Amino acid sequence: MKGIIQKSKQYWESDASFFTLLMMLLFTAFILPVLIDKKEDSTYFLNAMFIMLFLIGMFSAREKVYFIIAAVLVVIHIVLRMIRFSDNPFEFYYEERIVILLNLVVFTIINFRLLFRDNEVNRYRVIGAINVYLLVALMGSFGFELMQLSSGNAIIGNLEFQGNDRDFGNYMYFSLVSVTTVGFGDILPGNISSKMLAVFLSAFGILYPAVVIAKLVSSAPTKEQA
Repeated sequence: MKGIIQKSKQYWESDASFFTLLMMLLFTAFILPVLIDKKEDSTYFLNAMFIMLFLIGMFSAREKVYFIIAAVLVVIHIVLRMIRFSDNPFEFYYEERIVILLNLVVFTIINFRLLFRDNEVNRYRVIGAINVYLLVALMGSFGFELMQLSSGNAIIGNLEFQGNDRDFGNYMYFSLVSVTTVGFGDILPGNISSKMLAVFLSAFGILYPAVVIAKLVSSAPTKEQA
């Protein structure tokens, strides 16, 4: 068992893991919302996928402090999920969303640090940059959800919210529309908090590619160094 854990950690710390993570993030961001809309039972895939992502974040952590933080958040996340899906009158849905958001923040930091480690540039690092972009979009979706759960008018438009996992597609869509600066106009931020988050995501969507490309180019070895 110890050997399996060690090999898993070595893989998720390697550049090759960026491609596997990209596939998982693409499935979570673009495929799962469609499945959830078509079939209610697909929300179980959503819950399972996030647990897998956060376990990967724990294995990806090279520094002990990030590993401990990620491990604690994963345990809390799993406990809250077990409470929600068990036969009891208690449900900590809002708290669960906060933990998911914190998990995503830590996971994004871990991946960002892996992206620029050793000042090395290769095709996997480019994929890693895309992963960070998608992780920020996921963070935005849960940020919008927390605001909607708190105020009830954070997002307005021709849509209905159920207050559960089935709303994931709406939040993911609005977050992606914001971060890509598309702005179709069918869904709008309804209060100042969601407006500021939408503007932040849009600014990130514009600045992040330019900053990351510049960083990767500056890290690339020159002919003299090669």
